Amino acid sequence: MSKIAILARSLPGASPQVLALRAELTEGTMRSLGSIALRGRDVEICEGREALWAIVRRAGKSGLALRAAHVPGGATRVKKRAAGPEDALSLEVESAIGIQTIIFQTHAPDLDVLRVTVSLTPHVPLLVPFLPRDLYPLGENDDPLLAEGRVEAAQRGLNTGVSYFHIDQPAFGSVLYFQNFTALSDYFLATKTKPDGAVGGEWPEIGYLPPTPPQSGTPPTDPLPAGKDVTISDALLVFHDDAACDEQDSALRFMQMLGAAYRQLDLPATEYRDWVVRAERTLRHLDTAPEATIRHYGHRYAHPYTDAEYPDIMVQMSLITALRDFAVWTKAPIPLETEFAAGLAKFHDRKLKTMRRYLPNVGKDKDKDAVDSWYLYHPLLNLGRMAIDGDRRANRLFTASLDYAIKAAHHFKYAWPIQFKVDDFRVIVEARNDDGLGQTDVGGLYAYVMLQAYELTEDDRYLGEARAAIDAVKNMRFDLNYQANLTAWGASACMRLWRITNEEYYLRQSYVYLASFFHNSAIWESQIEAAKHYSNFLGVTCLHDAPYMAVYECFDSFAAFERYLKDSGPDLDPTARMLISEYCKYALYRAWFYYPDALPADILAKEVRNGHIDAKLSFPLEDLYHDGQPAGQVGQEIYGAGAAFVFASRAFHRISGETFEMFCDHFLMANERNGEHSLSFRLDGGDACLARLSLVRRGRAPLPVFTVETAGGDRIRPKLHDDRVDYAIPANGRVTVSWKKRKEAR
Repeated sequence: MSKIAILARSLPGASPQVLALRAELTEGTMRSLGSIALRGRDVEICEGREALWAIVRRAGKSGLALRAAHVPGGATRVKKRAAGPEDALSLEVESAIGIQTIIFQTHAPDLDVLRVTVSLTPHVPLLVPFLPRDLYPLGENDDPLLAEGRVEAAQRGLNTGVSYFHIDQPAFGSVLYFQNFTALSDYFLATKTKPDGAVGGEWPEIGYLPPTPPQSGTPPTDPLPAGKDVTISDALLVFHDDAACDEQDSALRFMQMLGAAYRQLDLPATEYRDWVVRAERTLRHLDTAPEATIRHYGHRYAHPYTDAEYPDIMVQMSLITALRDFAVWTKAPIPLETEFAAGLAKFHDRKLKTMRRYLPNVGKDKDKDAVDSWYLYHPLLNLGRMAIDGDRRANRLFTASLDYAIKAAHHFKYAWPIQFKVDDFRVIVEARNDDGLGQTDVGGLYAYVMLQAYELTEDDRYLGEARAAIDAVKNMRFDLNYQANLTAWGASACMRLWRITNEEYYLRQSYVYLASFFHNSAIWESQIEAAKHYSNFLGVTCLHDAPYMAVYECFDSFAAFERYLKDSGPDLDPTARMLISEYCKYALYRAWFYYPDALPADILAKEVRNGHIDAKLSFPLEDLYHDGQPAGQVGQEIYGAGAAFVFASRAFHRISGETFEMFCDHFLMANERNGEHSLSFRLDGGDACLARLSLVRRGRAPLPVFTVETAGGDRIRPKLHDDRVDYAIPANGRVTVSWKKRKEAR
């Protein structure tokens, strides 16, 4: 039996597009239009029967074919255009459907990047019932049916349009394909489509399948307009010489290649957000709005949603720790935090020695013994934080719950189900879908809790538990993510384990968590339907398969990444540091849109699953959607109210003796007051990235005259507003801020 026949038996089949490409490459009928050089690779631009192709080859190791332009009926004219300063080649192709412009660019700071941008100007209003995928790995003799490899990760839902794969035979190496959906907004709007799972496919036909209207006996008629130039593809391919590898190498490589693509994008602008004012308003509403709290057993508890759902321990702890952070920042006690904390003991089951999800008097419509696995440990994480800070009540509840936490981990062998009975560990929901996987990243959260216990007690038992939990998820690869914030805490646990043990394994395992987290991110800005009214850029869907971004997972991931970065050091991969910093920067901007008063009233959900939406209350909605579905369908989160306190206490910095505050959308890794009227700080964000610095007036006194300089002595130009001054500063390096009172400045 021939090798082709053997391999064909292992494939589900071959599409007409695969067979047509194979025939053209075998017959040698394509016409070469030019070539582009990459380090160690050659790119030949060829005209086929109904397509323009970029054939990327690595000497002796075959390559891949990218359909640069689909040309139904063949091209009637192909000509070279004057290339721009960053263009390697620019072509104009005319055919029956219109004129297509194809621009090829190459970038190679660390990893080779080939970017192919295609725009189409239709001759007539153009209906688009089908467009083929664009990427084909090639095997021996340029045969796609002989290519052997594996797709490690592909687009999930409406997240980043990415496909990460390697070609093993021949050993071409690894490739990250990135489709820049931001550039395709006009296409999605004109055709009324959305790129849901658009990048994927079946080997060897992968890449981008442009979304088209659903076909039926009477399909929609939403054409691309005649005479209007529309970008229909903006593909970036990042290349790495190495192919198959273990999960840690694969994860780090994914982060590095994703970062290489990220650096080529035109990033959306951010705006200053006054999280301090938002936090003060939220605190007032938490304390005074009858929809926010309820009394049981003489204590005050927060509802999960506006006037809805029973108090639970996760909600209480999320709010208490956020309020505690804000109290430390303001250097003033918050009575509401004290009220909430006073009732925590009612959640503690003295018989089981654990924190229950619900209070003992929960309604009969709830199973009082049911608990989601992460709900067992996340409250302990927040109790642990408070215990480490010296809170005696939190210490008692935390340490009293540790044995049960370990007992549960041992019972489930560090592989937790979705939901179980807290009294006897009976499983209620085993797996999230047919793959049999439960809450796969709970082990990382558990490890973080165990490391808190180790910090408090110095008992090696807890350190061993943390190791065991991290080791148990070995080879999960891109299936590790279940819930975004749990994955972020898992990365932080790995970083802390590395710091404690000095074993590089745990630093490298943190990249597995990070890769799974960023695989679920949306590195594009949507303009689809209601999404044009908010930002979704670098938002992460709350669950591995969820259709929406959620505010709680957003700010809790932000808090976890603060710990990750502050526990890291110079050995942290620079691209990982850059992507985390960029996530946190955009979280500070994007999270503002969860608040209903920041959105048009007509995009808010009319039907709400939990409680109701009151735009007058400064509590965020749970859910925003990449595809612009009505916002807040799940409800308005009381427990999400912690966002304002977390963001304010991390991003704003009070200057002793002055009437202004400093805002920065990157974490300050070091800062010092180096004079009566000067201070300096260090940022560890991405090289060539920018951070926002704002000096904000508080009170009635006028702002001083500021000078902001980099370590190299470059002065940063200010942008003046009525009550603040903004600066765009390097995201990596030391910055000095000095000031003079206005009278002195004259």
